[in-house]
Amino acid sequence: MELRMEALKVLCEPDPTRKAEQARTLYLAPPPVDPQPELHPTTALPGRPTAPRLVPADQVPGRSPFTREGRAALLHAICHIEFNAINLALDAIWRFPGLPESFYRDWLQVAGEEALHFTLLRSHLRTLGHDYGDYEAHDGLWQMAERTRADVLARMALVPRTLEARGLDATPPIQAKLRKAGDLDAVRILDIILRDEIGHVAIGNRWYRWLCERQGEDPVALYPALVARYEAPRLRRPFNLAARQAAGFSEAELAWLEQADLPLMVQKAP
Repeated sequence: MELRMEALKVLCEPDPTRKAEQARTLYLAPPPVDPQPELHPTTALPGRPTAPRLVPADQVPGRSPFTREGRAALLHAICHIEFNAINLALDAIWRFPGLPESFYRDWLQVAGEEALHFTLLRSHLRTLGHDYGDYEAHDGLWQMAERTRADVLARMALVPRTLEARGLDATPPIQAKLRKAGDLDAVRILDIILRDEIGHVAIGNRWYRWLCERQGEDPVALYPALVARYEAPRLRRPFNLAARQAAGFSEAELAWLEQADLPLMVQKAP
């Protein structure tokens, strides 16, 4: 067994339960890493179930937590994000050769923790009489993975530091609504997710800066160019500045975020 090859196998797994279990197993008992080979998948990526049906982001209906059905739809949307996050972390492991061993182990940690998040959310969703796949969802996270598949620097800039960092901003307002709706179990699950996601975004920040240094790029100056080149989504205020600082964003980056005229939204936050 070798870590990058095993990560690719798990990424190809379509069943959500098996994918989450396999990602956790790989994280808890990781095999050795060989950073050098260029790997080639033999099936379409990522492996995923036939449901949920994927639709454009603007066709996903609104989700209010103040009814049982609306709360289930909201938690399903977050569950779908976590399922995609497993895929994104696994994809970073197999796709990009020639990096330090710690790069692959960092993203294995992310995959294992995202698998736990997905499992916790799915279990809670089942207490509401629903399951993953019951509602339509969109594919914004994986679409950005596809756009950045040939550029690890862009991947680090625009997936963990942009799309996944949006969760740092979105989670506290969602928790406030869920708390008001009386779903304290969901609030506690989101506490775990927010804590871990700060670490995941920090991993993205660390490797983005490492890659910028290796390529002689200024990380603050380069980021807006990557946002424009890959048509990254607009990030909406209010920003969770404390969580972003804890995740390693610099004062210069946070100042740019507050003032930037970012591209049009291509992903709908829950």
